[in-house]
Amino acid sequence: MASRDQEGQRLPVMQPPLFELGSDGKLRGAVGFLPVLTPDSSLDVARFWFRRYLEQSGHPPNTVKSYSYDLAVFESLVGPKPIREIDERDVATFLNESRGRSTRKRRLTTLSTFYKFLITRAKVVEIDPTAAFYSDRIPLKTPQPLFADEQARLLEAAAAEGPRTHLAIWLMLRLGLSRHEVIALRAAHIDWSDPEHPIVYVFAEQPKRRLRERKLAANRELTEIYHQLVEEEGPQDRLVPILPQSLNKMVERVAKAAGIEKLVTPQTLRHTFAVEQAKRGATEDELLELLGLADDARNRLSVQRYLRLAAPPIEPRGVTSERNAR
Repeated sequence: MASRDQEGQRLPVMQPPLFELGSDGKLRGAVGFLPVLTPDSSLDVARFWFRRYLEQSGHPPNTVKSYSYDLAVFESLVGPKPIREIDERDVATFLNESRGRSTRKRRLTTLSTFYKFLITRAKVVEIDPTAAFYSDRIPLKTPQPLFADEQARLLEAAAAEGPRTHLAIWLMLRLGLSRHEVIALRAAHIDWSDPEHPIVYVFAEQPKRRLRERKLAANRELTEIYHQLVEEEGPQDRLVPILPQSLNKMVERVAKAAGIEKLVTPQTLRHTFAVEQAKRGATEDELLELLGLADDARNRLSVQRYLRLAAPPIEPRGVTSERNAR
C-alpha cells in the first residue's frame, strides 16, 4: 500500500540504488548480492543459479519455466535443508507424489538436469541422488493423420476464415512445420525470387533448436496465399503473430468448420504431412530431415510409424477376387 503524508498526499516512492561508486572507484552493491552457491546453499539459492544457467545457455522459455516450477515444488517438500543433505529419500518422495507417469518422468528429468548442473558446472556437490532412479517409458501414441478428403475440407475451411488462417494451416499441413515454427516464421524467411517455387527457411531462435533448421521447397499455392494476406492486411513481418494456445484453438475451430469429427491439433497436421511424404517415397532419414528431428532412437520410432501408416493396405485373402468379380 502506498505511503501518504499527514495531509493524505501520496509520498514519492524511493528506490535505493542497486550499486554505488566506492571511494576506490569500484562499484559496490548497496542493496546486496545474491549469496554464492555452495554445498550449504538452500534450494532457493540453487534454483536461482540453475535458472540463470538455463537462460544463459539458450534453453527455451517453456523449459526454463517447467524446470523452475518442478524445483519450487521439490523445495516445498524438502524444506530448508542445504543441497548437500538432499538424498534419495527426498527424491523418492518427490517422484512418488506424481499423479502420472508423464509427470514423474518430467520431474525426474528436472532433478537429473539440476544435479548435472550442480556437479559438472557449479561443482558444489559430488553425489547425484537421482542416479538410482529410472523414468518410466511412455509409449508413443499412434498418430491419426487426416485422410485426403479431410485435408481438402480443412484447407477450404481455413481459406474461408481468412488468408492468415489459411497460411498457418497450409504451412503445417503441406510443409510439416511445428506450432512454434509457424509462430516464429517471418516473411523475410521465405525466398520469393521464384513465385512458382518459393523456399521456406526454418530458423531456430534458441541455440538448442539449431539442429531443426532447414529449408523447404514450396509451390505457387503458398505464394498466392501470402499475396492475398498482404493485399488484405498490408506488408507482413511475422506471418502468424499469435500465442501457441491461440494456434491450437485456430486449428480446432477450422476442423470443426470443416466437419471433421476426429481430434485435430497442430501435431495432427504434422503427422499428416509426414505420412503423405512417406507415401511419396520419403525414407526414414529423409523424414527426420523434413521434420527437423534429431537423429535419436525415439524420433526414429516416430518416423517408422509414419512409414507403416504409408504402406499399402493389406488385403485379406479373397477380398481382391471378390472386388474384381464385381
